[in-house]
Amino acid sequence: MKIVATVALLHLCLYATAVVSGSAETVVTAAPGDIALFPCYTVGNVTPTLTSWMRNGREVISGPSAAAAAQRLTVLHDGSLNIQGVKPGDEGRYLCNSSLPDGNSFQAAVLLQVASGPENLVISVRPATALSNGTLITFRGSTVTFNCSSSSYPSQQLTWAFSGSSSRNDSLHSTSGSWLDFRIEDIQPSAQGVYSCMAHNTVSHQLVNKSTQLLVYYAPDRHPDCMWAPAQDPTQVLFHCTWFGAYPTPTLCWGEDQGDQGAQCKGSVNATGVTDSLSVMMNRSQLSEGQTLRCVAQHVALAAGKEKSCWLTLKSPFPEGEPLISALEATSVTLTCTEVKSTPPANTTWRKGIQQEDIVPGSKYVVSQEGPVLKLTIHNISKDDEGAYFCRSENALAVRVLEVYLTVRTSSAYTGAIIGVFIAALIVGSAIIIAKTVYSSRHRLCLGLQMEEDRGDVLSLVESDDEQIFQDTVPQLPPLTNGRHTTLVQIHRIPSSDHEDAETADTSPQQQEDSVQTEEPVDLVTF
Repeated sequence: MKIVATVALLHLCLYATAVVSGSAETVVTAAPGDIALFPCYTVGNVTPTLTSWMRNGREVISGPSAAAAAQRLTVLHDGSLNIQGVKPGDEGRYLCNSSLPDGNSFQAAVLLQVASGPENLVISVRPATALSNGTLITFRGSTVTFNCSSSSYPSQQLTWAFSGSSSRNDSLHSTSGSWLDFRIEDIQPSAQGVYSCMAHNTVSHQLVNKSTQLLVYYAPDRHPDCMWAPAQDPTQVLFHCTWFGAYPTPTLCWGEDQGDQGAQCKGSVNATGVTDSLSVMMNRSQLSEGQTLRCVAQHVALAAGKEKSCWLTLKSPFPEGEPLISALEATSVTLTCTEVKSTPPANTTWRKGIQQEDIVPGSKYVVSQEGPVLKLTIHNISKDDEGAYFCRSENALAVRVLEVYLTVRTSSAYTGAIIGVFIAALIVGSAIIIAKTVYSSRHRLCLGLQMEEDRGDVLSLVESDDEQIFQDTVPQLPPLTNGRHTTLVQIHRIPSSDHEDAETADTSPQQQEDSVQTEEPVDLVTF
């Protein structure tokens, strides 16, 4: 409970007059339950004989009056008005009229305003999670609602204000009611800062402020980047994992992939840190063919089981190329080697000889690279350049070597080879022609052989311009002493049509008989 009294007694005195014709007004503000004291100032030490107090034109009390327990308003001996436990109904304009012993009167005016609050100021931000220090967090893309409420009499002004990294005390929304809310859709990191709700009593001008800090957490949608970097020792490799763009700083973990169980950040491969860039150095004893190393990014903005990750599957080098190369003396030749399968990428070099000595590039040896293809060009080749060359590929897992043997030939060697090829082709061609000739004359050769063996069997054919050969059923003769079958072949002349009549006429029966009698087998064909 407070005691509210006017301290501007001098002000009242200056405006007091002996004749009631008006007075200056003093404003007094009290809260409900307070004690209000309104002095009615008198000049000097003179005590008024009678003092009356009016409120809004109606007399409420006069006195001096004795204080009573049930009476809230009393007039003191100096004419002051004392109000116990001010209530909202006590507000109004009070007029003091004091009568002095010398017959003069004194007047003073007081305006009483009853005001309370602001009080019970409450703010809420949803959805948000409170940290141990009271700071609220939300996630990027959320729709966040801000609410503020307070009680104040007779009226108040509520205002939401924002103070961030790029602005200070910006008024967002304001109202004269008892509560105020607004919302931010698809909240972004730029909305991160301090939010304040201010309640201002428009009568008492009392101001109450309450603030909260809101942090906007976010994580990038992309996966981390897994990289590697060579070390000075070829048996070691530096694996590097980065995941920028997250707030607050994420937790990165290098581990060995365990299939369905994901990456396990323990054992021989174990590196964890609260950072957006994590590196781990590993040597050949920790690595194996087909091993998968995974970097997992963990963040509070990611739901459980939705961690982002990247991985590397390790592979040994495997250089590929032609193992046998030949070249002509005094010319140039290029040896090629391709290596594309290794992870991390292998370091590939050309070496010479059984001892695998390093090749020093110069006018004789020119080493060039086109993507994954490493080339070794040898100029002005001589017999000294003949031998084994090695394409050596090495990464942190293993060393692999491709052996290429170079053969140097002289020009005479090539000439002899060409002549040899020509002679061989000539022999093969001749054999083919002879074989084809023999095959096409096979029937004639076979018939000739049979006639050589049986010279006694003769076949005589009589040619004629006008002859037709009739071949009747040929009788089969009995086998001869040599075991072969002999066939009788009879050949008859058929007269032509031009001479048929004349020959018929000239032929006598006797001649026909002689002709018949003289016909006999003349040819024997042995099969």
